[in-house]
Amino acid sequence: MSTPEHVDVLIVGAGLSGIGAACHLRRENPGKTYAILEARDAIGGTWDLFRYPGIRSDSDMYTLGYRFRPWTDRKSIADGSSILAYVRDTAREYGVDRAVRYHHRVVRAEWSSDDARWTVTAERTDTGETVRLTCGFLYTCSGYYRYDEGFTPEFPGADRFTGRIIHPQHWPTDLDYAGKRVVIIGSGATAVTLAPSMARDAAKVTMLQRSPTYIITQPSVDPLHHGLRKVLPEKAAYTATRWKNVLLHTGFYQLSRHRPQLVKKVLRTLAKRSLPAGYEIDVHFKPRYNPWDERLCVVPDADLFKAIRRGDVSLVTDRVERFTETGIKLVSGAELEADIIVTATGLNLLAFGGMELAVDGRDVKLPETMAYKGMMLSGVPNFAFTVGYTNASWTLKADLVAEYVCRLLAHMDEHGYRQCVPERDPSVAEEPFLDFAAGYVLRSIDAFPKQGARAPWRLRMNYLYDIRSLRRGSVEEEMRVSASPRAATRV
Repeated sequence: MSTPEHVDVLIVGAGLSGIGAACHLRRENPGKTYAILEARDAIGGTWDLFRYPGIRSDSDMYTLGYRFRPWTDRKSIADGSSILAYVRDTAREYGVDRAVRYHHRVVRAEWSSDDARWTVTAERTDTGETVRLTCGFLYTCSGYYRYDEGFTPEFPGADRFTGRIIHPQHWPTDLDYAGKRVVIIGSGATAVTLAPSMARDAAKVTMLQRSPTYIITQPSVDPLHHGLRKVLPEKAAYTATRWKNVLLHTGFYQLSRHRPQLVKKVLRTLAKRSLPAGYEIDVHFKPRYNPWDERLCVVPDADLFKAIRRGDVSLVTDRVERFTETGIKLVSGAELEADIIVTATGLNLLAFGGMELAVDGRDVKLPETMAYKGMMLSGVPNFAFTVGYTNASWTLKADLVAEYVCRLLAHMDEHGYRQCVPERDPSVAEEPFLDFAAGYVLRSIDAFPKQGARAPWRLRMNYLYDIRSLRRGSVEEEMRVSASPRAATRV
């Protein structure tokens, strides 16, 4: 058997996080060899996979963009194709596109302390071939969504419906909804994006929600940034706008957690101003939970509210009793006629793309591990992962994780360390990995690692705190390192 190819760092995933990680590595650790394994046939991850009408960011691009490469397009809330172009342009600019191995789905990674390296097994999704590589450090940037299958509840009578049933994660290229009656089931970011977009061509669009979601309007163009670009260099204007948005969003999140009744009142007032007189706001726009118990939905330039005012989009708050031949029968007894039903009912979670991990011959059971600084696992050497914020832009955390990994690799080289592994303190109490009430989290969280009740084991959804911890804090806090196989030093 031939010796597997070896690289210093193996990155899993060529989406927003993986491309950013590779760029950071090229910038900060230029002597490191690396490769990127991507299960699909293209760079872009989420932004290449999702093709539904109107797909866009629900975070501003000054924080969703990379810290090291300014977002220069006009719109702050950008469409999916512009974001995809930004990721691919970044990959080309830094030359990391040449390191991507397409059609490589990682299925297993095995760590050997004797050799201080990972052996990674990937399946070729195009040929079925099995490929093995080895690496000194394994860095997964595959997110936490299952990309091959979205979540759809069991709807009684779905097989009787004579129209088409579509999940946004698998949008068909041949779907013609012009002049059709469309019912969108859901109230999250995907539903509020689809409704006004499809309403431009559909005969009628109804958004059917089991319960309301908090919705907030944001301008698609940031006036401050465009003013700053006239007087400052591009990088300076980008950085200033980025920090303005970080502080604004952080402040609003903290206000939501500490003064939820005040924020509820503000959001209701804003919705009332945007909707027709006499609209049933408390039926369709009054959630049962507090702001930021689940993620707020952003609508750019009030597009959903404008579509409602024009009569292009109708909201129905009710529960599905069953599908019929011609639409949906509701628990209230009402019926919604439809030619097309879109099940914008969420995603499934999947840790590390479903890959199996083993350390020295023993399989790693993720629920028995604890996340270290929200980016490594207790008892798993030379391994890092990227999970972004649930209350802010994903890339804010992805950039910080990449910076930390680069600092850690440089530190190991400087001191001659070959292994590093977070060592869990048994006295640290366990908590769920994500403290978030969204349905997609609650359905799958038991299969994920735990977080701890204190630092560095607590996953803080706070960018300002993580700057101190990840960008400037010690890389050896509660970590075991060793310069030779099996030897270990607690630092």
